[in-house]
Amino acid sequence: MEILTQSGAALVVLIFASVHLFSPKLVFLDHTPRSIWLSAAGGVSVAYVFVHLLPELSHFSSLLDLGDEAHHEAGTHESAAPWIYLMALTGLVVFYALERMAQKQAGHRGTTSPAGAFWLHLGGFALYNFLVGYLLEEQLREEGVFGMLLYAGALGLHFVVNDRALYGHHGARYLRHGRWLLAGAVAAGWLASLGYEIPEAWIAGGFGFLAGSVVLNVIKEELPEERESRLWAFALGAALYAALLLAL
Repeated sequence: MEILTQSGAALVVLIFASVHLFSPKLVFLDHTPRSIWLSAAGGVSVAYVFVHLLPELSHFSSLLDLGDEAHHEAGTHESAAPWIYLMALTGLVVFYALERMAQKQAGHRGTTSPAGAFWLHLGGFALYNFLVGYLLEEQLREEGVFGMLLYAGALGLHFVVNDRALYGHHGARYLRHGRWLLAGAVAAGWLASLGYEIPEAWIAGGFGFLAGSVVLNVIKEELPEERESRLWAFALGAALYAALLLAL
């Protein structure tokens, strides 16, 4: 049974990597008004964060053992919760800073960003992907195959949104190097989870960082007025996925 579940996880990682490698072919998504599919995918990702991931963080904060005797005496819930939500805030701020940097470079130099800005921007997303891959194993362990599939569905759609944005920022450089880096990062994260288990406190912090990052990366793509985003598609995607999560 364990072999089957691990095979399922490996298949999810392969799908994640394939999204990055083949997303450049999804040129039909790049138009104004914004594609209803991208807006709906953004809604799904945000619904997953607010309806599933944030409650899971709350659960982590009530159960987490930080491994410090003083924390035991004070009560782990009080000591863990600020750490987890601070990491969520950190994820949001880090990716906001990366996005502002990318926009500034694009404004100064046209459509092609300089190499340094490209590698810094992609390095942030590679870390993000590594974290997604690593936490896949945790989802499988804690919530079983179905929980892992919910995670995979939301994050897979989210990767499509991110890829179109990164291609828009970096163009041919993303095709040559960026998509391969991101595909490799998510696979490396999953492989690392098989051989090395980090403390629960850092796993909880990782989920927090991921939650804040997903919210920022979705909203930054939906809000700009010039993109003419489809509010109804975003809301419908969020509502349907939220209903699915609540029904389970």
